[in-house]
Amino acid sequence: MKSGKYLRMLGLPLLFGSHRTKEILHVNPTIIPFREEANEVSVFIYDYNGESLTEHHSGSVEDCLDFKTSNHISWINIDGLRKSDVEKVSNHYGIHPLLMEDILSINQRPKMDEVEGVLFCLLNMLYFNDLKKTVEAEQVSIVLGNDFVISFQEDSRRDVFDPVRTKLKLPKSIVRQRSADYLLYAMLDVIVDNYFVVMEKVSEQIEILEEEVIRRSNTRSLARINQLRKELIILKRNITPVRDLVNAIIRSESDLLEERTTKYFKDVYDHIVQAYDLCENYRDVIMSMQDLYINNVNLKMNEVMKVMAIVTCVLAPATVIGGIFGMNFDVIPYAHHKWGFYFAVGAMFFIPLWMLWIFKKRGWF
Repeated sequence: MKSGKYLRMLGLPLLFGSHRTKEILHVNPTIIPFREEANEVSVFIYDYNGESLTEHHSGSVEDCLDFKTSNHISWINIDGLRKSDVEKVSNHYGIHPLLMEDILSINQRPKMDEVEGVLFCLLNMLYFNDLKKTVEAEQVSIVLGNDFVISFQEDSRRDVFDPVRTKLKLPKSIVRQRSADYLLYAMLDVIVDNYFVVMEKVSEQIEILEEEVIRRSNTRSLARINQLRKELIILKRNITPVRDLVNAIIRSESDLLEERTTKYFKDVYDHIVQAYDLCENYRDVIMSMQDLYINNVNLKMNEVMKVMAIVTCVLAPATVIGGIFGMNFDVIPYAHHKWGFYFAVGAMFFIPLWMLWIFKKRGWF
C-alpha cells in the first residue's frame, strides 16, 4: 500500500489542514477569476421615506430598474450574481465598468472607490462555521448613489443585514428619517459588528486549546494551533483593509455623504480599529501558545531523558560488578568463595539504593 493511502487512513491531511493553506495563500489577483453563475437570483427592494416603506421581492433584476426615479430612498439587495444581471443593473444605475468588474471578481481586497457620481464599497461579511471550526467570508459590494443603495451578495442563504431590515420597518427609526448615506453606514456597522461575533467564537476556541495544551501537549494540539493561526490570517486579511475603507469614507468630500453622517462613520472606524487590535492580541496568544507547546514537549523529553539517565546510573554498578566477576581469569577474589555470589548480588542492590538516596537528597528527582 502506498504512503498516500496510509495518510488518508490516518486522516493526517485533515488533521493538519493543508487544503486550508491552499485556500488562504493561493490567491493571484492577476489571473481572471472564474465565477460560477448563480442558479437563482433573489432581489429584495426596500423603497422608503419617513412616512412609508414598500417591500418588493423578485427573481429578476429587471423589476428593480424602475426604482431609480421613485423619489424615495431605495435599497436594492441582489442575492446571487450573474454577469448579465450585474451588467444590466450597472448600466441602468450608472455604475462604471471597472466597478462592475470588481463586483464580479472574487478574493478582492476590501476597498472604497468613488467613480462617476457613485461611491463603491467592497468588503467581506464573516461567518464562523461551528462544524468545521473555520472562518468563512462572503464578498459583498455596496454602491451608494443619489437616493439609492445597491448591494450585491454571493450567497442568498445568509447575510448580516437583519438588524438593518428591522430598523427599516420601524417608522420612527433614524434610518427612515435620514438619507441613503446613513443606510450605507448602517450596513457597514452591522458588518463590522458581526466581526466581533466571529472573533468571540475564535476566542472560545483559543481558550479551549490553551487548556488542552497546558494539560496535555500532543500532535493534535499542534495541529489545532496551526489551524487557528490560519483562521487568524483570514480575520486579519479581511479586517485590516476595512479600516482603510472606513477612513477613506470619512475623508471623502463626496456630495453623496452628508456632513452630519461623518460622526457615525467615525464610530465604525473606532470599532474596526478595536477589532484589529483584538486580532493582533489573538495572534500574540497563538504564538505564545506555540512556544508553550514547544516548551512542554521539551520538558517531557527532559523528564524522559532524566529517568533514562537515572536508570542507566542505577544499573551501572551491577553491570560493572557482573563484568568483573565474569572475566576469564583463573584467579578472581571470592570467585570460588561459598558466599561470593551473595556478596556480588548484595553489592548490586546496595550500591544502586545508596545512589538513589544521594540523588533524592540532592533533589535531582
